[in-house]
Amino acid sequence: MKTLLFTLLLAPCTLLFAQHDHAAATTPSKVSRTILLQQLLNEKGIDNREVQMLIVDYPPNSASPAHRHPCPTFGYILEGELESVFEGKTHVYKKGDTFYEFTNGLHSSARNTHPTNPAKLLVFFVAEPGKPTSVLEK
Repeated sequence: MKTLLFTLLLAPCTLLFAQHDHAAATTPSKVSRTILLQQLLNEKGIDNREVQMLIVDYPPNSASPAHRHPCPTFGYILEGELESVFEGKTHVYKKGDTFYEFTNGLHSSARNTHPTNPAKLLVFFVAEPGKPTSVLEK
């Protein structure tokens, strides 16, 4: 009888602790966030802007033509490596790198120089609604 009574009293406690342990094992102990890029925008007319995010895929040995962005532009390298020439300065960006390009700056080259690996770029524009985000350089 004592064994039965002990089992009946202990079983709910065991179940309670088992559920608590399971919840602790599946719940992260700490929530974290990582700021990838923080850029103060000191540009006039920032109101009435549209935000656009897009992914640009660069196959091996590919390049984009010279262009300008008529809006603030942010980039994040998702994979691979890109060589970029912005306003005459060459930058090599690798996976996890971020960058900012001010409005109408000349982006004379963006290319994936790797012969076999693709590159992938996440681009974030703060643009005028209905206007292009890229304009080819003449």
